[in-house]
Amino acid sequence: MHSNAQQLRSALAIALTSLCAGAARAYDVNEQLSINLLLAGAGQCQEVSGDWDEQNLCRGAVPVQPEIIFNPTQQDQFFVKFGFAAGNGLNPVSQFALAPWAADLEADVKNINGRDRSYLLEAWYAHTFHISDTNQVQVTGGIIDPAFYVNENAYANDEYTQFMNEAFVNSRSAFLPAYDVGGALVWKIDRLTLSGLGMNVGENDDGNNFNWFGVEADYNLQTPWGEGNYRVMYVGTSRAFLAPAPGLDPEPNPDLDPALDLDPATEPDPTDKEHLSAVLLSFDQEFGKIVGAFLRLGWQQQDALVDYQADYSGGFDFKGAGWGRENDNIGLGYAYLEGGNGELARTNAVEGYYRLAFNDTLALTADVQYMKDKYRTGDVVDGWVFSLRAVAEF
Repeated sequence: MHSNAQQLRSALAIALTSLCAGAARAYDVNEQLSINLLLAGAGQCQEVSGDWDEQNLCRGAVPVQPEIIFNPTQQDQFFVKFGFAAGNGLNPVSQFALAPWAADLEADVKNINGRDRSYLLEAWYAHTFHISDTNQVQVTGGIIDPAFYVNENAYANDEYTQFMNEAFVNSRSAFLPAYDVGGALVWKIDRLTLSGLGMNVGENDDGNNFNWFGVEADYNLQTPWGEGNYRVMYVGTSRAFLAPAPGLDPEPNPDLDPALDLDPATEPDPTDKEHLSAVLLSFDQEFGKIVGAFLRLGWQQQDALVDYQADYSGGFDFKGAGWGRENDNIGLGYAYLEGGNGELARTNAVEGYYRLAFNDTLALTADVQYMKDKYRTGDVVDGWVFSLRAVAEF
């Protein structure tokens, strides 16, 4: 692990150097035009138990995301976002089913969705219709990211400032695509927000082009404890995903003999395609000035071959004002994911982090994750991921 520690220190040194070097490059050009910049870097080390201990290694990554925002009028906005990255972290070499860092890393920003497009993440135009002070409709079209509109959460939604594991960034059952052609309609009526999105995605993991849609209702609630947000969402796709192999139990029981649930000799038919669909709930609620809590629940149809049929996650956020550090916070989360109609039987994930904010721009996060994957074959992969993440936002 000595060489791994050196790799981790090198990755963090590169990240911090990049952050400091970019501090003077972001600014508001004028009242209509502004340029934002996110610079991040993380080093992660994993310790996997059992037969996987040869995978005890460290990796780092440095993503950079500049944004250009142009508002020609109060009702119109043009937005362009680029993504560049050096390194892929542990994501491609980890034995865990969940990605240890759900960021846009080097492999994610190249040949996006099989479109032969790299580095351009978003490019869209939005127009807002102001019906009244409490009633407005925004229509957006272009290359969009659905996570900006749906499945949000105040405490578990940002892989750069909150949790790193993908289970706590968005619901795994939401199967949100990103950075492709589509449109969004958002209607805000007082405290109620109704959102509808549609996209055409270049290709999925099976190499098939598909359509994706999502609708969500979001209600902002003011309580004596503080602010809360309560959301219900439905998502679906066209028929473009592999169907389960013949002989697989559509509702397998991981407590039974694995041989009763999975026949290793069967393989999915690549010509047999199905759609994906899911229902999701996402809640966050303040409990006073210090404590916040979040909860996400998702249930996915199993017409297509899916890793998980349900996921349940929740946790707490503790603001640093409780110990004299106004801008710091602690996050704690637990996720249970129930296996679908493939090889995974279940996954448990736990994550905790402390985010130390040096100022309004720069923060350093120490993060610990524990994951355990159980397969229907009886194999178990479990272990720890230790991370340090530096992020500057201008």
